[in-house]
Amino acid sequence: MKEGPISSSSNFNHVPIMGNEIIQLLKELPSELTKQGLIIDSTIGGGGHSAQILENFPGIKIIGLDQDPIAREAASKRLKKFGTRIEIISTNFADFSINEQAICVLADLGVSSHQLDEPSRGFSFRLDGPVDMRMNPEKGLSAAELIDTLSEQDLANLIYNLGEEKRSRRIARKIKTDLAENGAYSGTKALSYAIAGCFPPKQRHGRIHPSTRTFQALRIAVNNELESLDSLLEKAPNWLLEDGLFMVISFHSLEDRRVKLSFKTDNRLKVVSKKPLRANTQEIELNPRSKSAKLRISAKKFLK
Repeated sequence: MKEGPISSSSNFNHVPIMGNEIIQLLKELPSELTKQGLIIDSTIGGGGHSAQILENFPGIKIIGLDQDPIAREAASKRLKKFGTRIEIISTNFADFSINEQAICVLADLGVSSHQLDEPSRGFSFRLDGPVDMRMNPEKGLSAAELIDTLSEQDLANLIYNLGEEKRSRRIARKIKTDLAENGAYSGTKALSYAIAGCFPPKQRHGRIHPSTRTFQALRIAVNNELESLDSLLEKAPNWLLEDGLFMVISFHSLEDRRVKLSFKTDNRLKVVSKKPLRANTQEIELNPRSKSAKLRISAKKFLK
C-alpha cells in the first residue's frame, strides 16, 4: 500500500449539518442525562457538531472518533478550550468499542468540505489531484490502485452497485482501456474527463456532473463505507443508555436505506420520527451541501 500526501488542517472548516435540530433533540432528553452524560461523536470531522454540543451542554463529555488524521488535528485545535470534556480517538467507528454507556451516538456520514475542496485528497473531480479518495490517507488502497486491481467486469459492477450508474459498463471499459494503453491517469480531472466522454454531449453539462456517481462508487469502495456503516448500526445501540438517542445523517440512498431499515427492524430501538429531518431553506442557502442530507433518529428501548 502507498501513503498519500497529507494536507494541512489549518483550512479544515466543519459546518455542522442540522446542528440546531440536533441540539433541540438533545434538549428534549431527560435533564439528568444531559447534566453529565456522555456523547459519542462517531465522525467528529473538524469538530463542528461537537463544538456546538459542548457549548450548549456544560456537563456533557464527548468521545470523538475519526480515521482521518487531518480531521483529528483540526478537531483537537477547535475543541482544545473544552479540556477534558473532549477525547479524540484515532479509529474508524466500525472498530470502536466501549463499556461506558452514552446518552447519544451521532454519525454524520458525509464527506467533509475540506476533503472535497483539498485537491491532494483526490475526492473531487472539479479540482485536480491524485486519484486517492482515502479517508485515512495513511492506510489501504487508493482509488487508483483499486481501479488497477479490478477486472473490467468487477469495476463495472462496483460502479453500478455503489454509484447506481447506468453507464457503468461503458465507463469501466473506457477506464480499463485507458489504463492498458496509456497507464495510470495523471489525476482526478483526467479520470473525470474520461468518464464524461462516456456520456452524450447534451448530458455532460447537466445538473449532476457525469462523474458524480462513479466517484461516489470508488470512494465508498476504497473506504469500505457500507460495511463500516453496517457495523455501526449493529454495535451502536449497545453503547446507549435507555432512552439514549442514535442519530445518523446520511447523504445518499445507499446509506439512508440501510439506516431506515436498521432503525425499523432493530428490536433494541424505537423510531423517533418516521420521516427523516431535512435541512431548512436557510441552511441550504448557507451550506448547499446540506440539501441532500437526511437525519434519522431512533432511541434505545427499555429491554425487559
